[in-house]
Amino acid sequence: MSDAWLALEPGADPVERARTLRRAHETFTEAGTVPRPVRPVVAESWRRSVRAGVGPDGTASVDLMDGDLGTYRAEHPLARVMPLFRELLGTFASDGEHLLAVCDAHGRLLWVEGHPATRRRADRMNFVPGARWAESAVGTNAPGTAVAVGRPVQVFSAEHFIRRVQPWTCAAAPVHDPRTGRVLGAVDITGGDGLAHPHSLGFVQAVARAAESQLALLAPEQAGGGAAELTAMGRDEALLAADGRRVRLSRRHSEIVVLLAHHPEGLTGDELLCALYEDETVPPVTLRAELARLRGILGPGRLASRPYRLTLPVESDAAVVERRLRSGAVTAAAAAYAGPLLPCSRAPAVDRIRRRLTDGLRAALVAGRDPDLLADWAHAPWGEDDLDVWRALAALRPTAAIRARLAALERELAAPHGR
Repeated sequence: MSDAWLALEPGADPVERARTLRRAHETFTEAGTVPRPVRPVVAESWRRSVRAGVGPDGTASVDLMDGDLGTYRAEHPLARVMPLFRELLGTFASDGEHLLAVCDAHGRLLWVEGHPATRRRADRMNFVPGARWAESAVGTNAPGTAVAVGRPVQVFSAEHFIRRVQPWTCAAAPVHDPRTGRVLGAVDITGGDGLAHPHSLGFVQAVARAAESQLALLAPEQAGGGAAELTAMGRDEALLAADGRRVRLSRRHSEIVVLLAHHPEGLTGDELLCALYEDETVPPVTLRAELARLRGILGPGRLASRPYRLTLPVESDAAVVERRLRSGAVTAAAAAYAGPLLPCSRAPAVDRIRRRLTDGLRAALVAGRDPDLLADWAHAPWGEDDLDVWRALAALRPTAAIRARLAALERELAAPHGR
């Protein structure tokens, strides 16, 4: 591997070196120093695990079961490349007494396949489909850490944060959406000491890249023959994928497309003007100029007028979150939520949609009392100062780190303005 953070010292035995970390691992605290032998990727992961309140004797919880799991897997983009994963890794996993695992972007295992005896051993630590293996839930592990950092990761035995996972070695690589660049999940190979070779990580990384290439080939088919996909959650400049190409929109064009996607019936010029601009004195000619430029970007016939509307169907990530919230699928809504909608936008109508989505999801998380979902929100950039979520999390998982963060937030809230 070319990345320095992936490398071991020349000639080092990764299994033996990992075993020497056990004592340091068990005495590690957020305030302490990390011993020299710990690789940076592992040390940083341990710190995140401690901040999330993970204990060394914890275990993974199962979020999705039976019909819910089947429905979620069927709708997940990685379902389209599972045949490829099985073709490239399935025999390797079975013959080597390993497991092939695939998780979503939140570290939730969707598929776990491989050698029957190894599966039975993995069942005892809840390494099963539907279980949550995010760093914020079970600490350092290859699939959870790979989606957390967005890079391939190999974790050897005692480098795992939770003790019951330390007999295992795993290697995982994230799989990105070829159109948006967003992490869809990770492909992982898990087993014993036989996976401690650096080639294991290279193999998994090559499989992930093959999956991304296949998803890119399938993208025109997925677009539905003229439909477009809009990605605007957690980013200031939206991405629009249509007709096999991907376009990064300017901030103003992002706002316009988000609003028109939200109103497929169209908006009049006056309605769009009020929806976009706080300043009521902005002349209509300003909006018409923006629409003319947008029409040139989208291509002929894509933006109609009287009223202004998009002529092709658009599936937006915001609409996905909203649909799942309305149906009560809170876990699935949280999985699709990549951050506030166009967070820097001051367009009044965008702000209303953004607040409705954010407030609706956080209220559902607080009401649902799932500590793992609450932890994911609290440790995300948009949730690090969310007092209500931190209070709900502290009530369910009162670790020292969580209580300390809650106390700091409450002090900030109580402090006089200006101090």
